[in-house]
Amino acid sequence: MVSTFAIFGLLSPIAAQEKEKRPNILFIFADDWGRYAGIYHKHGAPGSPLAALNEFVSTPNFDRLASEGVLFRNAHVNAPSCTPCRSALVSGQYFWRTGRGAILVGAKWDPTIPSFPLLLRDSGYDIGKTYKVWGPGEPVDAPFDGERHAFEQAGRRFGQFSQQVTKIAAKGRPVEEAKDVLYAEVRGNFRRFLASREPGKPFHYWFGPTNTHRHWQQGSGKALWKIDPEKLKGKVPPFLPDVPEVREDLADYLGEVAALDGAMGALVDELKKTGEYENTLIVISGDHGAPGFSNGKCNLYTFGTGVSLSITGPGVKGGRVVDDFVNLTDIAPTLLEAADVAVPPVVTGRSLWPLLRAEKSGQIDPARTWTLTGRERHVENAREGSLPYPQRAIHSGQYLYIINFKPDRDPMGRHEILDKDGGPPIERVRQDTRVVLADMDAGPTKAWLVANRATEFGKPYFDRAFAKRPKEELYDLSKDPYETVNVANHPAYAKTRAELETKLLDELKRSGDPRVVNDGAYFENPPLSGPVK
Repeated sequence: MVSTFAIFGLLSPIAAQEKEKRPNILFIFADDWGRYAGIYHKHGAPGSPLAALNEFVSTPNFDRLASEGVLFRNAHVNAPSCTPCRSALVSGQYFWRTGRGAILVGAKWDPTIPSFPLLLRDSGYDIGKTYKVWGPGEPVDAPFDGERHAFEQAGRRFGQFSQQVTKIAAKGRPVEEAKDVLYAEVRGNFRRFLASREPGKPFHYWFGPTNTHRHWQQGSGKALWKIDPEKLKGKVPPFLPDVPEVREDLADYLGEVAALDGAMGALVDELKKTGEYENTLIVISGDHGAPGFSNGKCNLYTFGTGVSLSITGPGVKGGRVVDDFVNLTDIAPTLLEAADVAVPPVVTGRSLWPLLRAEKSGQIDPARTWTLTGRERHVENAREGSLPYPQRAIHSGQYLYIINFKPDRDPMGRHEILDKDGGPPIERVRQDTRVVLADMDAGPTKAWLVANRATEFGKPYFDRAFAKRPKEELYDLSKDPYETVNVANHPAYAKTRAELETKLLDELKRSGDPRVVNDGAYFENPPLSGPVK
């Protein structure tokens, strides 16, 4: 994905006859929601470590929209950490090109970097958002012009869906009625935005729920969604222990995905009432994999970077499943092209319109057989001196190749505190990310790993999640879809490893990644300052 493709959207605009007016854009972008939806079980997403678990989540609204449009089976984020992923998303650039937007804690948005929501606004779109767009950082949603365009008058409780529904139900209301209270909030905020629009102008509405981010109510998967944790037995990915605590944690997470799907249905219902549904491009995705699980959020394995993605609406040849490797940096040029807005030359993403207008399923573009991901600093206090854990990876249909630039560092943060006076109480590990191993979100799975780190059964799982990693990792997905056997040093893979290393490093250099300049000094001295030169 080289920068020469940045002008692709300018070379192939949507033909005027395909639309009478510029489309509205409804963008649904969920915190910590990876590639988890019922339709991915139906279509057997290649290389998805949660393909089996998708059997247990009900997402009828996403499934319907994806079936009407294009479902992507190989979509990845550029960084499996909220702020850098979103910096890459709104700018259409690799996260390492976004200055202090490339980190989480300590992030600062560079206003000289073009962001697609503001480009849409400046071209005549009414824009609005509910819940999360960028953040953390100051101001929180700078790429969306802060809170100026926020529509949250109906409330912000949806971000704690399972807790709020449980609380309402405890007062004697049926569970389904309690859910509807939260969906009414979603409807109310969207209605307020729709009512605020200037007649005749197209709109862009960003719905950014955070309920799939921890913490969720323990036991809510079964209590609210009838997802029985025991039915997950034998379906848990092998990099996680198949124990009751982890099965329940996964079930509760999938319950939050089901809640997210209900919000999608509410938004589409309100949209149809306006008569604008047929002229609205609906894009749905999430900012990385599940939080608080090994290999998930803050990791470059598929479980951490693979996300759901569907696009439906005017100009899209629907009813197709596409296997091309795409990155969420591709969304910005795609939406700008749909709105007839020039794509800034700094954009490194590639418009998805050639894929959206194609007639067939499967692999469309023979050049889209790989994508890049990476990571720098997530939580500030994870390692002494706030040092990052720098990684870059190339994902392809058969292989995942990762470079860990500083293998002497702990990938998920310091854990020496575990050996001091018995370590922190497990309940604190369940509730507070900052206590230990800070780059993994707190929760029951993390607590189980910590509590069982010295047992014969638990130690391999703990080490897989938290032990130091070699400089290079290579996984053959045709034989090892869960990415558990590192073959980087196997002689049979020497040629493949060398080819992938060259391709990865060439693209990092071509795109101006500071990590491959002067031993990564730009990222090694936080807080960062100034734009990438």
